[in-house]
Amino acid sequence: MFHFAKEVYLFFLLLIPCWVLIFAWQRRQRKNLLRQFADPALITQLSPSMSEWKPLLKFVILMLAYTFAVLALAQPEFGSRLQETKRKGGEIMILLDVSNSMMAQDIQPSRLERSKQAVSRLVDRLQEDKIGLIVFAGESYVQLPVTADYVSAKMFLSTITPDIVPVQGTAIGEAIRNGIRSFSPVQESGKAIIILTDGENHEDDAVAYAKEAVSKGIAVHTIGVGLSQGAPIPLPGGDANQFLRDKENQIVISKLDEPMLKSIAEAGNGMYVRASNAQLGLNTIFDEMNKMERTEYESKVYSDFDNVYQWPLGVALLLLILEAMTGYRRWNLGWIESLKLKLKLK
Repeated sequence: MFHFAKEVYLFFLLLIPCWVLIFAWQRRQRKNLLRQFADPALITQLSPSMSEWKPLLKFVILMLAYTFAVLALAQPEFGSRLQETKRKGGEIMILLDVSNSMMAQDIQPSRLERSKQAVSRLVDRLQEDKIGLIVFAGESYVQLPVTADYVSAKMFLSTITPDIVPVQGTAIGEAIRNGIRSFSPVQESGKAIIILTDGENHEDDAVAYAKEAVSKGIAVHTIGVGLSQGAPIPLPGGDANQFLRDKENQIVISKLDEPMLKSIAEAGNGMYVRASNAQLGLNTIFDEMNKMERTEYESKVYSDFDNVYQWPLGVALLLLILEAMTGYRRWNLGWIESLKLKLKLK
């Protein structure tokens, strides 16, 4: 098991593109100044020992050293020992709509990206509850079985795109049925399904599956991701002004289907929350779920972690030494020519 003890420091890596731009700008300014001073060919003749690409090499080495230093600062740790512990918690199955309509941008930056951000923050709030993840469009797939491994949950969440489900559509009912099957058979209580979707269900009877979930002791909550006025659906790989069109070449507007989602939540003895750009609503549902009964279960967790920050720190120091030893002059390769000449003479 691997994780960073202080992953917030990884944000320092975002400074690298800024420094790359500054370095490129400085090189361009230097070339312009030298061009004003003299012809480039003449400058090359006057300073034949100066290397053109060595400053770039030094900069690359310096950026690598900085990267490894940041990794050391974030304190990478490896789990060294698994230990069985008893926990008391529920099971939450997240059903995330990844159909093309979830790429609409009435919820910024998009319905799907905002949903992923909200689920990630929900995972941060979990302590002893298990979480699972199902993605759906025209079909549904278990992306992550119910688990108490929150690091893996966030990792799987980050990889989700609309391409992950090849069949387009919105089959909410099938996703609920898949969610019912995905709970632990030994879990007797504290089961809940949370559906994040724009509600444009075209495939099946989601209300009937919500009732089936209730019969098995599972509450079904829904979050409407989108605004009532709707928004166009950007085409995959297109620019900002290319949107999905119908057969009459009219731009398709994807609108939130609130009545459908309210019906599913009502049939599932759950809560419906309408998302907005200010708040998605997962926290509201999670606060309500905290009232449900929890079940005790055994879980294997990593209890001991070895901090290995010294390895990236050591690499960073070696790279800094290498950068200091790399000058701006060309490497003298005359000894190679001398060696070739001696070999010919023999």
